[in-house]
Amino acid sequence: LGEAGVGAAGTFALHEKHKEKKDPEHAHKHKIEEEIAAAAAVGSGGYAFHEHHEKKETKEEEEEAHGNKKHHLF
Repeated sequence: LGEAGVGAAGTFALHEKHKEKKDPEHAHKHKIEEEIAAAAAVGSGGYAFHEHHEKKETKEEEEEAHGNKKHHLF
């Protein structure tokens, strides 16, 4: 879900950057929308990163509970 959000927000940010160049009369509006979309893309990326690590921790806890955890010294 987070990865889809990154793609969608990133694409929208690029679209607004293009519209900013094509429509100088409303360039400020497009610039603001581009920055909002870029912030949303970063937020979605952070969410995807968080979910990935949460999934990884859950998997490690399950392995440890079942005794399948491998302990490496180095």
